[in-house]
Amino acid sequence: QVRVRFIGERSGLPRGLQRVMGLMENRTAGNNKLTVQVALNYGARKEIVMAARSLAAEVAAGRLAPDAIDEAMVSGALDTGGISDPDLVIRTSGEQRLGGFMLWQSANSEFYFCEAYWPDFRKVDFLRALRSYAQRHRRFGA
Repeated sequence: QVRVRFIGERSGLPRGLQRVMGLMENRTAGNNKLTVQVALNYGARKEIVMAARSLAAEVAAGRLAPDAIDEAMVSGALDTGGISDPDLVIRTSGEQRLGGFMLWQSANSEFYFCEAYWPDFRKVDFLRALRSYAQRHRRFGA
């Protein structure tokens, strides 16, 4: 019951890979227990630009009034439209920056930074991140 979604610019990927991605998304579209999002050829700035272009096209076609655009509409136009924003973003490799990953979606996320590099990220590292997250008091910008 796992749904698979891909985020990122597909046009830069090999056509065969694009077909497999589409097939996986179509075959798992009805699954609703868990959603796994895979980011390939992804950059948050490009994602936001593409969402803005999509909404601008709707305005230009007369199907959308500019003043009708709100945060929910922008969120829906992103690659992750329809998926909840992350509660926790784990940043590996000792870096303390987002690196262009899910900039819009992580506005109210909690962050956890660890020294482990991604290939070496272990269960114990994940459990540490969860423990740290569980000890926080979330205020959601308030």
